[in-house]
Amino acid sequence: MREIKFRVWNGQEMLYVTYEAELQLNFGINKGWSLWDSYEDICNHEKGNLLQFTGLKDKNGREIYEGDIINIIGRETSEQAQVTFDDGSFCVMGYLGDLRTQPLRKFIFFGEKFEVIGNIYENSKLLET
Repeated sequence: MREIKFRVWNGQEMLYVTYEAELQLNFGINKGWSLWDSYEDICNHEKGNLLQFTGLKDKNGREIYEGDIINIIGRETSEQAQVTFDDGSFCVMGYLGDLRTQPLRKFIFFGEKFEVIGNIYENSKLLET
């Protein structure tokens, strides 16, 4: 069974939502989502970015989420790309300078490894070339 996890960028810090955490993620029909602690709404869809766990870990055992910047390590090359969700699957964007999305499963099939080096919110300069 697939593990479903989220994290939230609230504009200042990354908040991780887990079963053990004091934070609750609530989804509403018309209200989008909101992140609560025991007392108050910490972040909601209007002021935060909700990022889902891909179900994959990098070569160092670090979880890969939407919004992460990863190195895709092939046999002879290493290229950076951004993890996104597009067309029903987790993808990368910016691989070899291509702004089209490519499914992560393609890279797994060809034996490439991943390494998380940051995320687009805290380390956006990593994608600048």
